[in-house]
Amino acid sequence: MSPGPLWVHEIKHDGYRLMVRRDGLRVRCFTKGGYDWADRFPAIVDAASKILASSFLIDGEAVIARDDGTPDFHALRSKRRGHEAVLFAFDLIEHNGEDLRDLPLIKRKKRLKNLLGRAKGSAIRFVEHLTGDGPTVFRHVCNMGLEGIVSKRTDAPYCSGLSKSWVKVNNPESEAVRREREEDWR
Repeated sequence: MSPGPLWVHEIKHDGYRLMVRRDGLRVRCFTKGGYDWADRFPAIVDAASKILASSFLIDGEAVIARDDGTPDFHALRSKRRGHEAVLFAFDLIEHNGEDLRDLPLIKRKKRLKNLLGRAKGSAIRFVEHLTGDGPTVFRHVCNMGLEGIVSKRTDAPYCSGLSKSWVKVNNPESEAVRREREEDWR
């Protein structure tokens, strides 16, 4: 976990990484593998259709939450419950034809927040970041039983794949990490 004023921290959600692409009236939801799961997440597609923009590409995590607000990955895997999924949006890569990848993270996040506006109850929600000491933020996230945090440099351009400006730290006791350990044993 990287300390310092150039770093912010976001809660890591236990879901499916998803790129939501709107081009005119068409909305697609791409997985890391490149599959379009728009038909699987109709509420996210509907919310994306209502955003006032001709085009955008939002990076986020599709999640279904339990009543207590914690992610329910098993529900997300069930194709019958995809209509309950919400996109936790954490980055904006393109907006109205403008490629934003070279902008610093903090400017992209500000543009994303403005794009999403005040849509309360929408199936696309802006991921706020936390400032301050990464290890302290991580301890609090672990105490809440969540998956972990992603620490990001505020001045970094967008980079797909592994990067030194984006550091994931997993809670070893989270459901997601326990599930991965179980799958490794199979």
